[in-house]
Amino acid sequence: MLENREFLLRRLHSLLGIIPIGIFLTQHLIVNHFATQGVEAFNNASHFMANLPFVIFLEIFVIYLPLMYHAFYGLYIAFTTKNNPGHYSYMRNILFVAQRYTGIFLVIFIAWHVFETRFQVAIGAAEANFNMMANILDNPWMLAFYIAGVLAATFHLANGLWSFLVTWGITQSEKSQRYTTYFTLLVFIVLSIIGIRALFAFI
Repeated sequence: MLENREFLLRRLHSLLGIIPIGIFLTQHLIVNHFATQGVEAFNNASHFMANLPFVIFLEIFVIYLPLMYHAFYGLYIAFTTKNNPGHYSYMRNILFVAQRYTGIFLVIFIAWHVFETRFQVAIGAAEANFNMMANILDNPWMLAFYIAGVLAATFHLANGLWSFLVTWGITQSEKSQRYTTYFTLLVFIVLSIIGIRALFAFI
């Protein structure tokens, strides 16, 4: 019974990391990328997202609750799971460790990002617009922190996608896993470029 429960919890953790969290991250980076087209383009995109129908419902049940479960159960996995060099390659185990460390860092980064943005909007202390992000990223240390956050998030998603496909039995052969490695590397590179370009557009 305990093993079945652990199996289901891990499967749920894996699924939520891609749907909806991975989809939301991709969408969030794309919206931020509108900053490369200027202040008005970003503000229009941000305003559109903030005024979606049932936005509070979407934020709670599609973003925050799945993210909290994925984060807290991910911390449990990070501090209890050991490497498996007998089953996976040395490189895959390095990526396994990197997945855990980026996950821990992302718990801190996302909490801070939400506090600096969504929470400030909720208490009426700021407005979610181009100037908000420009003011945050005006600090070089904060810019470096956000760059690290974007890279950690895109790596965590891309590598997590590889694990998701293996865990759910979609890629079982060595050949399919090798091709998936190339694909997820491309996902990491593309999303990282989108995210980093957006950050520098704010400054």
